[in-house]
Amino acid sequence: MAPSESSKPSGEKPSLATIFKIFLIAGAISFGGGVVAYLREYIVRDEKWLNDEQFLDALEVSETLPGLNSVNMSVIAGDRLRGTIGAMVAVVGLMLPGTVMVMTLGVLWSANRHNANVQAILIGIAAAAVGLLTAVTLQLGRKQLMKPVDAALIFATFAEVSLMHVSLLMALLTVGALAVWIYRPVSGLPHGHERFRHLHERMQKGRHSVWRY
Repeated sequence: MAPSESSKPSGEKPSLATIFKIFLIAGAISFGGGVVAYLREYIVRDEKWLNDEQFLDALEVSETLPGLNSVNMSVIAGDRLRGTIGAMVAVVGLMLPGTVMVMTLGVLWSANRHNANVQAILIGIAAAAVGLLTAVTLQLGRKQLMKPVDAALIFATFAEVSLMHVSLLMALLTVGALAVWIYRPVSGLPHGHERFRHLHERMQKGRHSVWRY
């Protein structure tokens, strides 16, 4: 997938039918955590409803809320496109295919769960989902990966959660607190105040989109 860093959101608001169709397709052809990758593909690269920074803002807010990231993303993106009704249409479109498929596959799984071929298919699907998430991570986070401090924070989080098996809450309290301290606004340094101002604006936009619900 080509980077779409320069893409700008289009000025026209899409119709509710178009929003439903795009999220329905994303929900129908994606699997596992890979739905976020498909959402970026359609919303940012194809339709240009959001740019990469706006998509990342929505993803950051989605990560902090309970529930599925993809559903939270649908609420935020739909709200930005067409308000409350847009959020409802986006969520229904995204969840409808998965709901039907899960109910159908649940019946089939109970009769074939010990089948070796079925197990192999599920492993392959999981690997593909991991690949999709990795692609989105590299596309959206490539700037952070190029900065030594950010790369160190990322590696520290990975080491705590994946290698040391520390709970996610503890990782947030340790590495997260360290990151907040590193990027705190420093008195007398304009660059520190600029960082804080930019973060404050992004949080305000995210909070406006979420707390309307």
